[in-house]
Amino acid sequence: MKALTFTKKQITRAAAIAAGAVAAAAVAITVVMTSVGTRAAERLLPIYCVERGDKKIALTFDVAWENSNTQKLIDILKENDAKATFFVTGDWCDRYPEDVKMFFDAGHDIQNHSNNHPHVEGMNVNELINDTRECSRKIKMITGVEPTLYRAPYGEFDDSLITTMDGMGLKVIQWDVDSVDWKKPTAAQIQKKVLKGVKSGSILLFHNDLENTTEALPEILKKLKSEGYEFVTVKDMIYTENYSIDAQGKQVPAVKSSIELTEERLEQVLAQNADKIKAAGITDEQIQAARNAIKNGDLSALPSELQPFAAEVMAQIGKDGVPLSGDTPAGDSRDTSSTQSSTSISAPQK
Repeated sequence: MKALTFTKKQITRAAAIAAGAVAAAAVAITVVMTSVGTRAAERLLPIYCVERGDKKIALTFDVAWENSNTQKLIDILKENDAKATFFVTGDWCDRYPEDVKMFFDAGHDIQNHSNNHPHVEGMNVNELINDTRECSRKIKMITGVEPTLYRAPYGEFDDSLITTMDGMGLKVIQWDVDSVDWKKPTAAQIQKKVLKGVKSGSILLFHNDLENTTEALPEILKKLKSEGYEFVTVKDMIYTENYSIDAQGKQVPAVKSSIELTEERLEQVLAQNADKIKAAGITDEQIQAARNAIKNGDLSALPSELQPFAAEVMAQIGKDGVPLSGDTPAGDSRDTSSTQSSTSISAPQK
């Protein structure tokens, strides 16, 4: 039998391929496990906007075309003290690495917009992982920084994409204010559409390489700045822990209770609602999960259908003259009304 021999280069290459396969398999396993733990009836959502009370907003640009206005965008943003997030494709990194570096050196954030701009809804998980990883690799080669955010081409997403990105350590970012600049409306039309939709915590969508965007942007930034808005990067505006995403895709910070909770009082309120709990079909496991969340004062880890129930229990516990308050950062006057309960315990959504 003829003996097989390998060069050091061949061995090194084989080891690299094997390591890549192991990494891809690890991500795929994470995706499967996350999907198994997700309720089939609940569609996962990316982050469309953020609940904030400090008038911070995020300008974002999808970058996949040419590079006609790179310097103009940098100049306009600088003139208005604005930081932006540029979601670039790996293909654009290949064609215009100097432009990627220009955006980065100007203080803007560079994030992942896929490698080849494919349609990702229903995409094979391994193909999605490889495409995403390749874009991140190219961005890191240019900037030295690993992306932590992902914007899907065409704004497409499904549960598989959300869980895959989560397994790769990437948060999926959409938008709640769309300039629709790619349809090439006039600058005045872009300004009108954008300005009427902005609120604290908004994520604005623009594209590069468009003359109408270049014309519209100065007036948009000037107007928003005069209204007290601050332009920050997406990663500086979103929450990285202790949050939930509501049915509209708004990222909401967890609201923690300042009530003086005792085990006896908690069990007393649960006993008082025993008939309602039974009628609502809430299981013993769900009750235990709610009990733990109430004790921790953090309902964000609960399934969304149990949060109103747990919030109502917390409200009843706090009726004895002890206020419920949101544990939010100093100077942040967020509206915490989304955590308030209804007047009766409802059955969880199936």
